[in-house]
Amino acid sequence: MIEFIEGNDAVVRGAIDAGCRFFAGYPITPASSILVSMMRELPPVGGIAIQGEDEMASIGMCIGAAMTGLKAMTATSGPGVSLYSENVGLAIMGETPLVIVNVQRQGPSTGSATKGADGDILFMRWVTSGGFPMIILSPENVQDCYTLTVAAFNFAERYRAPVFLASQREVGLTREAFNYEHAWAEAPTPLPRPVAAPDCVYEPHACPTPDHVSPMSPIGGPHLVRYTTSTHDQRAYLTGDPDVIEHMTNHYRRKILDHAEEMGIYEYDPQRGADTLIIAYGVCARSARGAVKMVREKGGKVSLLVLKTIYPMQRRVIKEAVAEVSRVVVPEMNMGQYVWEIRAMAPGKDTIAINRMSTTLISPEEIIAKGGLL
Repeated sequence: MIEFIEGNDAVVRGAIDAGCRFFAGYPITPASSILVSMMRELPPVGGIAIQGEDEMASIGMCIGAAMTGLKAMTATSGPGVSLYSENVGLAIMGETPLVIVNVQRQGPSTGSATKGADGDILFMRWVTSGGFPMIILSPENVQDCYTLTVAAFNFAERYRAPVFLASQREVGLTREAFNYEHAWAEAPTPLPRPVAAPDCVYEPHACPTPDHVSPMSPIGGPHLVRYTTSTHDQRAYLTGDPDVIEHMTNHYRRKILDHAEEMGIYEYDPQRGADTLIIAYGVCARSARGAVKMVREKGGKVSLLVLKTIYPMQRRVIKEAVAEVSRVVVPEMNMGQYVWEIRAMAPGKDTIAINRMSTTLISPEEIIAKGGLL
């Protein structure tokens, strides 16, 4: 069945289909419709949705719900991510699966609350102290909002980590035709939460190798579960042992980076003989596709790489794509953020940043003109 829905609506459907049964959030444009819809849609399927007194309380409730066995999600925009920051660190330290939807808007501060931007990309990547890797997915359209939300829950559960869905106003509040059956078929199969055997000797953070992710046991279940914000060992006891600390910090890092390719979601459209590659994500990928179509129709050649997983970086595919060209064009609705990651991976290439932070979209024509594609 074809429906006409917003990206935020698709996030809600994806979350419920992925098994989300707890949501807490605080109203903020342009993410408020996710809160409203979850409060309407979760109770009929046995879930709980709460409007918290503020952003800090909301993400804290989600962490608590996740640790008692529920799949949990929260949603906000840039200013809310600022308030989430400390608890994102808690989720990393406590290895708590959690999906965080950031429907970005033009900043800084209150900014243009009803206008879109991609100004939080590096903010989400470096959102909390310690510099540990983050998982960040970026939807291009309504269908992506559904499929990537399901993927975000799978990654959160598989790697016991917080996962950002980096949407934005122009994706979240844009209505498009949505084929639910097609989206369901394209989405990954929702993963159940790995749970420790009731009769095992349970260690909350068991990691015999740094990339190993142990199953969880819900607080209030068959095991004694310790949970702390402080540096701890595999049993969640506080420790000052440098060797143990190093093992655990390597674990938080390598359980993500060693499995980066398993989280890779992207579309690579190379063209034989092309000397230019466009690398795009989010709403700018739509303009990039338009630019590619226009260039090819006029006899030009250009390749395209659309990244849905922007972190952990998909280094292999990026390096392989960049190796085939001499020029790389990176359009972004910010002042130039992800382009710095691309430049670091494309030494010697002519890397062109096309940036706009004026509340208006980058057009295919602008990409063609500034990228020198014709």
